[in-house]
Amino acid sequence: MSAQPSTSSSPAVDVSGVSFVYGDKPALDEVSFQVAPAVLFGLLGPNGGGKTTLFKLLSTLLPLQQGTIRLLGRDVHRQPAAVRRLIGVTFQAPSLDRKLSVFENLACHARLYGLTGHSLTSRVTELLDRLGLSERSGDKVESLSGGLARRVEIAKGLLHSPRLLLLDEPSTGLDPGARLDLWRYLSSLRDESGVTVIVTTHLMEEAERCDDLALLDRGRIVARGSPAELRRSLGGDCLTIRGPQPESLAADISSRFGVAVRQVGEDLRIDAQTDHSLLGRVLDAFGPRIEAVSLARPTLEDVFVERTGHRFWND
Repeated sequence: MSAQPSTSSSPAVDVSGVSFVYGDKPALDEVSFQVAPAVLFGLLGPNGGGKTTLFKLLSTLLPLQQGTIRLLGRDVHRQPAAVRRLIGVTFQAPSLDRKLSVFENLACHARLYGLTGHSLTSRVTELLDRLGLSERSGDKVESLSGGLARRVEIAKGLLHSPRLLLLDEPSTGLDPGARLDLWRYLSSLRDESGVTVIVTTHLMEEAERCDDLALLDRGRIVARGSPAELRRSLGGDCLTIRGPQPESLAADISSRFGVAVRQVGEDLRIDAQTDHSLLGRVLDAFGPRIEAVSLARPTLEDVFVERTGHRFWND
């Protein structure tokens, strides 16, 4: 029996117990999460964290090895063709024909979805207008800036009016202004059309724009929640200390003040700080052994470090 379409109360994305191995190298390990409809959801993680593998599984480019994935009520293993009709995909690597015009690129892709004649022209024209590309319709893609070309890529993924849009590192190669425009459009797509948007990213500032996040590291989800919820989970501010002998300094600070000190690379971290006087007391006691010190509100990277014990980007 075929699965029924998802309703507004059903998750748009339901991933359960998904593991994936390349040869003897695990890429995903028991990954499970759900995404509600009309949400901008981010998969945040460093390179090698499992984002790309998960993206390929969601977009039906890789076959499932273990676990289940249901998108909009359809099982990606049993109903891949039905899933593909309901999702739009924008890949990290460019997929446009640079020698064709913007309109020609979209028209060629629209024909793959069965659009012809007036329906094709109407849909392409509508997306060109919505994405601010109407004036560049006849221009060859090779003449476009990176930001404009990225908009054309997204337009391709929206031609068949998908209810779920998957984007792999969509702001790759974009300048800050173009990146901001992209995220404004993704937000409007969510708000005005009710499209669920899933984005992979390794950029903290992009992750902050998501409604909901999953932090991936070494194939596992290490944290889940809204950016604000994740930052609050640390319970206070983060005190970071750097000195030439971090091991002995950590032991001495912990012994003197009775606090847990974590070494991350060359830095020492004391998380969940609500007593801001500790900064001054540490400097008074160990000032000559300290090169730098800071006290700051938690960031998503702080959450990542607290959950994994290592930096987001390892040296």
